Amino acid sequence: MKLTLRLLFSITFYIFFTNTQANAQGCVAIRSTGGLCTMDEHPDSTNTNSSWLLNSNNRYFRSYKHFIGTQEQKQRIAQGTNVINHSYTQDLTLTRIFNNRWSFAVDVPILDNSRSSLYEHGGKERLSTHSFGLGDIRLTAYAWLLNPAKAGKGNIQVGLGLKLPTGNYNYQDYFYHTGANDTRTLGPVDQSIQLGDGGTGITTEINAYYNFTHQFGLYGGFYYLISPREQNGISTSRGSAPSPKAVANGSDVMSVPDQIMIRGGASYGVGKFDFSAGVRYECLPVKDLIGGSNGFRRPGYIISAEPGVTYRLKSLSIYAFVPVALKRDRTQSVPDKLTTQQTGVYTQGDAAFADYAVNVGVTFKFK
Repeated sequence: MKLTLRLLFSITFYIFFTNTQANAQGCVAIRSTGGLCTMDEHPDSTNTNSSWLLNSNNRYFRSYKHFIGTQEQKQRIAQGTNVINHSYTQDLTLTRIFNNRWSFAVDVPILDNSRSSLYEHGGKERLSTHSFGLGDIRLTAYAWLLNPAKAGKGNIQVGLGLKLPTGNYNYQDYFYHTGANDTRTLGPVDQSIQLGDGGTGITTEINAYYNFTHQFGLYGGFYYLISPREQNGISTSRGSAPSPKAVANGSDVMSVPDQIMIRGGASYGVGKFDFSAGVRYECLPVKDLIGGSNGFRRPGYIISAEPGVTYRLKSLSIYAFVPVALKRDRTQSVPDKLTTQQTGVYTQGDAAFADYAVNVGVTFKFK
């Protein structure tokens, strides 16, 4: 029985969210988790022939609103002191479908980021740093748990893979110090626009769908990146000497954090179009599942409403998903907690988030 509804998963940091640094979209560094987190086509239960899927996903967001916890720091925009990140990710994902149950995917991200601020450049003039290049490549094996020939209405897919440290996690640019004697310093760019995190990670995924009719169904997905490496050794001081406070609380070196993404919603087909409405949760946790959690990170999460539309032809699908932020929360990091203990004064840093992200792409199916 041929199914007319398929799963579509976009990423991304987010990071994730995503990078995803992520976003969720913004200074909370959830990097892209791939154009599609799973196969976007459920295999025809009557077709056991092997085939290929090539997906090209484009993700863009602009983060500029600062939050401490869930409280927006509106004065930052009014004063012009907010940080503005522009993040663009091109994900190319090649999936080999071996049969109607097993597949293997390779995701290659290309990132183009910019970050403008006052505080990184002497505080008097808004200037920018940039990063461009290859991100962290993912290799993932997928399997449908139920036999598609017998499970016509719904199924569950699991994925297990590796995230490789192929992205430059020590990307450097010039920081300008304006004043009586203008100077510039070459140093690592902010964690939110680094191309990689420097760690080899283990990716785990669970994706599911259930079709009530040929037109209407539900979908859901869970993604978790396990990052055993605690820190990557890269300084956060932008080419200058770290502050005593940063050394004391351990935020002078970048951490290598885990990432989480959860999606769920409903899809309705009309002719060659599939319309979907769902909820998306992207998170960079305070503490990792495995290994230590020290070092600099901006933990937090974003909950978004995620409308989407997909146009399908025989061997081609074109889609667009636009998660719109409903709740943004910059949580207290490990260095924040250490500073609170050391000084007796509650400390919690801020992070900039986007209002929305745009994911548009195309998937080709071929033999």
